[in-house]
Amino acid sequence: MDAARTNPTPRPLPAASPLVASSVLAWFFVVVWGSGYLATKVGLQYAPPFTFLALRFAFGALVLLPLLVFWHRREPLRWPATARDWGHVVVAGLLMHAANLGASHYAQYLGMSAGIVALVLAVQPLATAIIAAALMNERLRPYQWFGVLLGLLGVVFVVWHKIDVRAVSFGATAAVLIALAAITIGTLYQRAFCPTVDLRPASLIQFLATLAALAPLAVAVEGFPVRWDWGLLGAIAYLVILASILAVNALHTLMRRGEATRVTSLLYLTPVIAVILEWAMFGVVPTALTLIGIVVTCGGVALVAWRARSRE
Repeated sequence: MDAARTNPTPRPLPAASPLVASSVLAWFFVVVWGSGYLATKVGLQYAPPFTFLALRFAFGALVLLPLLVFWHRREPLRWPATARDWGHVVVAGLLMHAANLGASHYAQYLGMSAGIVALVLAVQPLATAIIAAALMNERLRPYQWFGVLLGLLGVVFVVWHKIDVRAVSFGATAAVLIALAAITIGTLYQRAFCPTVDLRPASLIQFLATLAALAPLAVAVEGFPVRWDWGLLGAIAYLVILASILAVNALHTLMRRGEATRVTSLLYLTPVIAVILEWAMFGVVPTALTLIGIVVTCGGVALVAWRARSRE
């Protein structure tokens, strides 16, 4: 018998399709970003917002440095080529990290409930859709616009039981609106002005720029008080490695593969993940309205993300 027949050459396994790879990245981002609410809740028990964020991005820079050395030995990294490129990376980082996280954390520090913060930030996909349609020639079909609004309605149902309007002050309202504007503009800014940037060195640049912006605020406004504990270190490690490095890079990778509105509509799902994890970890049973909101939110995201085969 022919040896080639008895010992056939094994065929290589087919590579994962771009659709499957994007789906894995999308769910990774949603789960990590949603669970980040709980990690932040833990971390803020040990340090006020600006101090906590300064520690977070200082640790992030320390984590990235040896990783960049390792990656550079395997393949040369592509640092921004010009001063303008460096400026674009820094601006995007300050918007998405310093302004967004600093303002949203400070809103809660001023007494705004997590429910209202989550609700306001859930407007981002709607804001992104409007800006992308107006400035980036990104057209949505009517059912996708309906999905954007449906997802926002679902988030309202999900977080309704956590909303406490009595804790809303002018300062907290201004802070959360700044956070909304920063994350919306920052995501679109990076997509428009840093479309081919190497996300690995760009992350280090943005971490250091954010640290330089927030550390003086932590000292001047808060006095940099820290109550050292394993809970604080665990929260920082989780938020740095999984959220600030892996999840943010997953988001930008998804933005490069698809329309801005479809990608940012995934943010509707993060309060859903937070509710599920809060139930599993702390026994906080969701209400019937929350469960209805989860279903409505998932339906809205599905409408925004779905495209007819003729457009693929």
